[in-house]
Amino acid sequence: MRRGFSMIELIFVIVVIGILAGIAVPKLAATREDAIVTQGKSDVAAIRAALATEKQKRILKGDYNNTYDVESLLDYGLSKRWTNVGGGVYEFKLSNTKTVRFKLDGAKFVCENPSDPNCKLLTK
Repeated sequence: MRRGFSMIELIFVIVVIGILAGIAVPKLAATREDAIVTQGKSDVAAIRAALATEKQKRILKGDYNNTYDVESLLDYGLSKRWTNVGGGVYEFKLSNTKTVRFKLDGAKFVCENPSDPNCKLLTK
């Protein structure tokens, strides 16, 4: 009567698990990056919609003041990836090394550097 697994069976199982992990981990990392970009796109769209709504409300009241505070316009607030740099500039952190800066230009929320590929990624 045989008990347990042979060494060859155990090595084979470890190799198969290693191959599967080698395939799954890069796919998981790519999925995480896509989720961050999607979050950024969603946040930019929400900020722009909130600015447009606030501007319309103010115009209906006869107030043509174009001074806005993005954080006060959003009911749910900004995600933790956003930082208020000051002076109407907000920074979105895509990764540890990549950031995109947006600024309030009147009632518009635009990239500081529109030719930046990361900016295009979040605003297309």
